This record gives sequence, C-alpha cells and structure tokens, in this order.
Amino acid sequence: MNFIKTPIEGLYIIEPRIFNDKRGYFFESFSQREFDENIRPIKFVQDNESMSTYGVMRGLHYQRMPYTQSKLVRCTRGRVLDVAVDIRHGSPTFGQHVAVELSEENKRQFFIPRGFAHGFSVLSEEAIFQYKCDNYYAPQSEGGISLLDNTLGIDWQIPSDRAILSEKDLVHKLLAETPHDFNYSDNLYA
Repeated sequence: MNFIKTPIEGLYIIEPRIFNDKRGYFFESFSQREFDENIRPIKFVQDNESMSTYGVMRGLHYQRMPYTQSKLVRCTRGRVLDVAVDIRHGSPTFGQHVAVELSEENKRQFFIPRGFAHGFSVLSEEAIFQYKCDNYYAPQSEGGISLLDNTLGIDWQIPSDRAILSEKDLVHKLLAETPHDFNYSDNLYA
C-alpha cells in the first residue's frame, strides 16, 4: 500500500497495490501491520456501509468526547467526493479541509483521525460507501457542521438544485457557531 500524506497533518490517502490478470484483480484493502507502521497504531471496532444515489450529501459529521472516532473510508461502488475538515481549535489548519475522490476504479481509501468532521457527496448514479471506525457509534455524542458553510470553501461538485440532504444535516450550524469540541492540544487517542 502507498500511504500519502495530505497538506493537513493526520489525514492520509491510501492507495492499494492492485494485481490484475485475465481473471480480474486482487488487492489487500487493509493490513493492521502496515497501517500501524505508516500511520499509527489503531484498533478498528465497527464497520459501516451506506448506499446513496446521485446528489446525496452526507455530513459533516463527528462524535464528541469520549466517543470521538477515527475513520478509514472507501467507496466500493460508484464515485464520491470525500471531505475531512479540521475542527481542532488551535490547530494551524483549523477550518481547512482535504477533499479526495474515492471510487470503485481508483480503490483509494481516506483516513480521517479524531478531531475532524467528515462528509461526502455522491457523484455517480449510485454509490456504496464503507468505513471502519475506532470507536462505537454513540447517538448522544453526535455533532455536525453545515455542508453548506461557504466559509469552508468546499466544492461538493453537486449543483445546488440536485443536492439531497437529510433533515438532520440541514440543521447543522456553521463552523463558527459550533462548540469547541476539540482542541489541538488534546490527546484524542488516549
């Protein structure tokens, strides 16, 4: 696997080594040893999957302490634009984001550590999205930032008249209006 650092510390794009032949292809989608050596030791405890259609936008979600989560995400069918926003107050990259296209063709994965809000938009007719989490989902600790926060500068690549958002995602506040749930100096992995 190729572990690619992004401009924001802690965010990684992971590209697998794909072996093609006349039968099809093979690749290793996760190796605990390689992940621990190249990013950091982690223990994933929950896998999730969603299916969405073109124009669906999900996010920008996170979980508050003590249930905050790191995620390893990928798109196994179709194409999504995946986005992580640094919400660690005091971070030199606070409010900045990294966007990466994940697809069944490129087989890329995106690692999003604790202290980031996460979301994606579906660019294909349909997409199946999978992610591993290092903490269990806890509905009482849900947090979110508006996908429509223009101060973040995210181009979701979906025309506004085609965007499909849940009622829950429509009521998230702007980043400037959200509580200080994470600080850059916090040890989020304790």
